[in-house]
Amino acid sequence: QVQLVESGGGLVQAGGSLRLSCVASGRTFSSYVMGWFRQAPGKEREFVAAISWSGGNIDYADSVKGRFSISRDNAKNTLYLQMNSLKAEDTAVYYCAARTRWPTEHRVRSYDYWGQGTQVTVSS
Repeated sequence: QVQLVESGGGLVQAGGSLRLSCVASGRTFSSYVMGWFRQAPGKEREFVAAISWSGGNIDYADSVKGRFSISRDNAKNTLYLQMNSLKAEDTAVYYCAARTRWPTEHRVRSYDYWGQGTQVTVSS
């Protein structure tokens, strides 16, 4: 079992930046593929980014490529999402998730553990 706790959300103007963090406790963090997902009101949860256990493989949704950057610090059991050039359409609850198998995945059902989410609101 692993527990995931996100932080760093908030209200930001369009064009601004935020950095989300996700701290993991429990089993060995470095053995998990990690991902960020988001869910806007009235919409399904969608993939944002994923990173392999070593950080050597990274995937992004097309909607965030070039603006968001996922990274991890296995020594600190922490996952990050740096979000730049934010747009109003990035407004959502952002979730981190852990997957116990390889490789990185875009599907919600492929992840085994989820955090409680952190709200990101971008004002236009």
